[in-house]
Amino acid sequence: MGIAADFVLIVVAGLLGGILARALRMPLLVGYVIAGVVVGPHTAGPTVAQIRDIETLAEIGVALLLFSIGLEVSFRDLQVVRRVAIAGGALQLLVTMAAAGICAHFALGIPRTEAIWVGAMISVSSTMVVLKVLAADGVMATLASRVMIGLLVVQDLAVIPMLIVLPQLDKPDQLAARLAGSLSLAAVLLSLVYALGTRLLPPLLRRILSWGTHELFLVGVVAIGTGVGAAMHAAGFSFALGAFVAGLILSESEFSHQALSDMVPLRDIFGLLFFVSVGMLLDPSYALANAGLILSTVAAVFFGKAVITGWITRAFGYWNMAPWIAGLGLAQIGEFSFVLAREGARGGGISKATYDLILTTTVLTMALSPLVSALALPLGRRWQEWRQPKRRSSDVVAANLLSGHVIVAGYGRTGRAIARALREAGSPPLIVESNYSLKADLTADGFDGIWGDITRDEIQHAIRIEHARMLLLTMPNHNVITLALEAARRRNPSLITIARSTRTDFLPQLRKLGVSAAVQPEFEGGLEMVRQGLIRCGHEAGEAAKIVEAFRSDLYNKDV
Repeated sequence: MGIAADFVLIVVAGLLGGILARALRMPLLVGYVIAGVVVGPHTAGPTVAQIRDIETLAEIGVALLLFSIGLEVSFRDLQVVRRVAIAGGALQLLVTMAAAGICAHFALGIPRTEAIWVGAMISVSSTMVVLKVLAADGVMATLASRVMIGLLVVQDLAVIPMLIVLPQLDKPDQLAARLAGSLSLAAVLLSLVYALGTRLLPPLLRRILSWGTHELFLVGVVAIGTGVGAAMHAAGFSFALGAFVAGLILSESEFSHQALSDMVPLRDIFGLLFFVSVGMLLDPSYALANAGLILSTVAAVFFGKAVITGWITRAFGYWNMAPWIAGLGLAQIGEFSFVLAREGARGGGISKATYDLILTTTVLTMALSPLVSALALPLGRRWQEWRQPKRRSSDVVAANLLSGHVIVAGYGRTGRAIARALREAGSPPLIVESNYSLKADLTADGFDGIWGDITRDEIQHAIRIEHARMLLLTMPNHNVITLALEAARRRNPSLITIARSTRTDFLPQLRKLGVSAAVQPEFEGGLEMVRQGLIRCGHEAGEAAKIVEAFRSDLYNKDV
């Protein structure tokens, strides 16, 4: 069966690895990497025969994954973090490259030119791993997540000049001319792709849709992603990066949401291929023979990148937990390091020993990244408790709100609507918002509030939560909600708590924490659409309400 047999083996191994990962409450991608080790050429048992063909499919998978990531990226959503994304992203790349290169040269004895390659490979983080973790945690819309996505976009785009500059390091006399020529070509090509993409692709997709063939629409979307990638590759750039650019072009069109929806099954299957192929690269015998070197390198990468990224995030004005979340969330080495490693090995820029070390380190950091990023909030809280003494907030809170008052945590779209409704009902709330820029908004809207982290004891003391009547947690970050509930219950066991649940499978955990009511916004929106539809189909309003309430009760009372 050839490659077909290999494909079946990979899918079955990936399924078993995924089941194991879920049983151990680990992210699926960890299970996929383990499956790759099992079916790889370095272990006994069933082995993939056509490794090069699978690696080719994995490269297509990387392209499709990055194409779908480009579709998800909205420049409008990233506007709020553009300063830290552009300036901070460039600073993060330069500082990380310098620090990693110096350590590689002086601590590991790697030659200077090779050390520059190593610094470049370590400087980029994994867009796919980070987005999968954010999606699994239901925190894609948080400010810290947007900071991370903005930094990732800059890192991915920075691979273009890296692929131009690094191969020319052994020819310093020609570097300036070659760099100028390559950058000019890249600028012309990207401008051409953007111009043609924004003018030709939307009319083409509209024409396809006018024929009423949705299947052809999916084919057209995939052809756009892979076609732009192939054009970029033919010009000497990364195939995957070209697909990412194609996704960015379509992301601002009216087709982005449907295109992304159609791409999800394809993306997940090829994502499986990619992570299994990553695991196949890992040689357990090499890892065991060099365990000390590899573990120390992995630890240094996690620590160094977390400190650098966290410091830059903090330097650009993001306080509280954001530096910890961004630092630990972006501490792994990314998939583009494989592209750089292949290019370096092919051109003689890096040796076999360096290639094996970075490859193994990359695989391990990607596999361990979900576990490391989960430490952000607990470590951040402990650090702040150690570094900062207990103190009252400097914000002035109206005295009439400090007994029997209602507290709303979060002044995003949901929190804003709740606050206005409570004020209209005669119970103006006290707002707690961790994003300082939104603090000005709530003050302008006439609300009393303070800026701070609702999970912190000193903030809960400042808002006198022990004397409050009700707490509404509206933020989309499940981890923050959990920590805030635990702290609030300790101070005020009789407090009425209403919490947002970003996913239905979080509901049992919130009930165990004693939440008075949990609300799943997407489900509630669907129920309201059902109610409106039933009424317009001729059902009485009372009958429609009973049907909707039955569905609501089934969801919220499940597993009680």
